[in-house]
Amino acid sequence: MGRDKRNEKRVEHWTKLVRNMMEEPAWRALSSTAQALYPWLRLEWHGAANNNNGRICLSVRQAADRLGVSYNTAAKGFRELQAKGFIAVTRPPKLGTSGVASSPLFELTEISLPTAHGEAGRRLYKQWSEGADFPVVKAPVHNPTGKGGKTKPCLKNCDETVVDFATRMTEATQ
Repeated sequence: MGRDKRNEKRVEHWTKLVRNMMEEPAWRALSSTAQALYPWLRLEWHGAANNNNGRICLSVRQAADRLGVSYNTAAKGFRELQAKGFIAVTRPPKLGTSGVASSPLFELTEISLPTAHGEAGRRLYKQWSEGADFPVVKAPVHNPTGKGGKTKPCLKNCDETVVDFATRMTEATQ
């Protein structure tokens, strides 16, 4: 029997979390979902040799699938990480004219950007304090007025008289 050579070429992809970052008040203020989401974002970073920080892409749907939570819960995790300064949006999400959407691009503030040679990351989470969250970039509403620019009719509760509808049976009894 020969050796299985498929397993020999497999290289594990891993990431590390630094204790100093995890001991910050901003980290402790995160929900468990946001804390679980951060390593998944960190796994999207290609390393110092191929630094793609600022162009890290992970959609809400991908995050929800990896974490085993709903889309809304994953989106809340992204908003929390932004508010506490762990990630920053470098390009907001958009819906193209052809209907093809693109996910936002993120910067991990812990890691330096490719253009900042030798400098440390911005580490915005160290500047965070209780009640002083960073601004959160949300997805823009692409059609706030409804389909084709038309607003949908909104029924209002008015104090008008109620119209009586008569059926043949009620007409015969009257």
